[in-house]
Amino acid sequence: MTADVARRDSIATRDTVVLVMALAGIYMVSQFLRNSVGVIAPNLATELNLSASEVGLLSSVFFFSFAAAQIPLGVALDRYGPRRCMLVCAGIAIVGTLMFAAVASPFWLTVARVLMGLGSSCYLMAPLALYAKRFPPDRFATLVGVQLGLGTVGTLLATAPFAFAVALIGWRMSFVVIAGMVVAAAILVSVVVKDDKDGTPRARETLRDSLKGTLAAIRVPSFWPVFAVQLASYSSFVVVVGLWGGPYLTHIYGYSLTERGNMLFVAVLAQIVGSMLWGPSDRLFNSYKIPILIGLLLTAATLGLAAIVGIFSPIALFLWFVAIGLFPAVLSVVIANGKSLFPPVLVGRGMTLMNMGTMGGVFVSQSVTGAVIDLFPITTEGYALNAYRAVFGFQAVFILLTLLIFLWARDPRRSPPSWG
Repeated sequence: MTADVARRDSIATRDTVVLVMALAGIYMVSQFLRNSVGVIAPNLATELNLSASEVGLLSSVFFFSFAAAQIPLGVALDRYGPRRCMLVCAGIAIVGTLMFAAVASPFWLTVARVLMGLGSSCYLMAPLALYAKRFPPDRFATLVGVQLGLGTVGTLLATAPFAFAVALIGWRMSFVVIAGMVVAAAILVSVVVKDDKDGTPRARETLRDSLKGTLAAIRVPSFWPVFAVQLASYSSFVVVVGLWGGPYLTHIYGYSLTERGNMLFVAVLAQIVGSMLWGPSDRLFNSYKIPILIGLLLTAATLGLAAIVGIFSPIALFLWFVAIGLFPAVLSVVIANGKSLFPPVLVGRGMTLMNMGTMGGVFVSQSVTGAVIDLFPITTEGYALNAYRAVFGFQAVFILLTLLIFLWARDPRRSPPSWG
C-alpha cells in the first residue's frame, strides 16, 4: 500500500512539473514579446525616424491591448477554460509577430503590437486560474513565483540573446523566429494542458450576468487599494528593462547594441532570482502587505537614486540594474494578494481585473515617460540626461502614491475574508 501511495505521489509530482513547465514555456514567449522593444528602441527610432513619444507608444500599446483584453478574458476563462483561451490567443500572437516582422510603416507596426498584446493577454492569467483551482491556497504565491521566475526567461531572451540575434540576422528575421517559437509553445500546451472533467458543465452566462460578475469582483473589499499597487509594481521594472533602459545606456554611457543587451540581461536575471525569493515571503512574514511595502519602497528608492545621481560609476550602474530587477520582483506577492481577495466563483475575472491594473500601469508609465522625454531637447548623443532623470523620478513618485492608497488595504493573511 505504501508503495502504491509513493508511486501515485511520484506521478502527481511529475505531472505537476510537466504542467508548470508547459505553462511557463508559453509565458516565456509572452514575456519576450512585451519587452522586445527595449533592446531595439534606438534602432527603431533611427530607422523609422520616431520621436520618444512614438517609441513609447509603440512599446506601450502592447500593454494597452493586453489590459483591454482582461475583462473579456476573465469571462472566457470561466466559460471556456484556460486551454481554449491559450490556443486562441496563440493564433493571434503568431499573426501579430509575423506582421511586425513584415511591415514598414509605424502605423502597421503599432497594429502588430496591438495583436501581440491581445495574443499574449492570457499567458499569466490562464496558468494562475489553473493553479488556483488545482493547488492548495497556501501554495499559490509560491507557484506564482515559479511561474514568473521561469516565464521571465522570456524577458532574459529579449536582452543579450536578442541583441546577438539582431546583430546576426536583423530584428525582422528575429521576429519570424519568435513566431515559430509561439507555434511550438502552443503545440506543447495543446498536448499537456487538459480541460477539467469534473462533470460540472461550464456556465453559459448572458452578457448581463457577466457584467454583474465583473461588478461583484470590483466591489470586493480592498479591491481598489490592491489594484492601485498593481499599477506601479510591474511597470517599474518594464519602464526600464522593456523600454528606456536600452536608450539610457546608449545615450548616456555610449553602450553598443551588445553591451546594452548584456546590462539588461543582468536586470532580468536579478528579476528571475527575485521572483523565486519573494514568492514564499508571504508565508515567512505571515503577511502580504509587509513584503509588498518593503519591495516597492526599495524599488522607489532605487529609481529615486537614479533621478538624483543621474550618472553612475560602472560598478554602481551594474548594481543599480541588479536592484531594478530584484526589488520589483515582489510582484509575485502582489498577485497573490490580489487573488486572495476573491471567492472561488470570482477568482477568474478577479485576477484578470487585477492584471488589467498591472498591464495598464505599464501603458501609463511608458506613454507618460515618452512624453516626458520629449519635453527635453535632444542632444547630439540622443535624449538628454535630465530627461532620463525625470523619467526615473516620475516612476518613483508613482510608486509612492500607489503605496499610500495600498496602506488602506486589508491583509488577507492576517484577516481572512468571510468566505474563506
